[in-house]
Amino acid sequence: MDTNSDPVYSRNVIEFVAVANEFCKYTEHAPELKGDELLKILQRILPLMYLKGSLLPKLDPFFEDGNEKFVTEADWNNINEILKEKFGTANDYLEVFDEKINDAEGAIAASISGDMADIYQDVKDFLLLYQTGTGEVMNDAVWECRMNFENFWGQKLVNSMRAIHKFIYSGEEIGKVERKDDTNDENRNTTDWFITRRQKDFKGDIE
Repeated sequence: MDTNSDPVYSRNVIEFVAVANEFCKYTEHAPELKGDELLKILQRILPLMYLKGSLLPKLDPFFEDGNEKFVTEADWNNINEILKEKFGTANDYLEVFDEKINDAEGAIAASISGDMADIYQDVKDFLLLYQTGTGEVMNDAVWECRMNFENFWGQKLVNSMRAIHKFIYSGEEIGKVERKDDTNDENRNTTDWFITRRQKDFKGDIE
């Protein structure tokens, strides 16, 4: 295979892979970092990931079936909970750029931890598929990642960047938020979880 002419191996894809790896690395090592330190790291990584994501090539998929998924709901929830604790009082913010805004009055509640977990889910799945080294699988990984950037996590990234910027330059310190432990609540509604919504959307696209 001539990798020089294959868009899957293009400079834009390789550079996106590099910054996506950095994002996932810091997300996975969040327990080892302080919340304010992690926010400053994200302040630098997120703009670069947005830029590189916008430059991913537009490809057509090889396979009709959806790409394999690796990040589970349990993984998503674990990352969200860890980041929620790390970011404390800096975590929650009000958002107006959300698909649910048409059903609500004014801004709705959002969180940096939820945004980061959403982004991680897509980007980590992309990286694991891309690292297979199989041309068709890598192609479809790039195709889906660009599609998800345009329709899902790109907006979440810029939303959270605004919240991160506001907090970092506010001069405030991260405070601890007391939260009720609902992890064992069997009646908890998970139908609106990001990964659940995404699975439904994807099934709708291929039917």
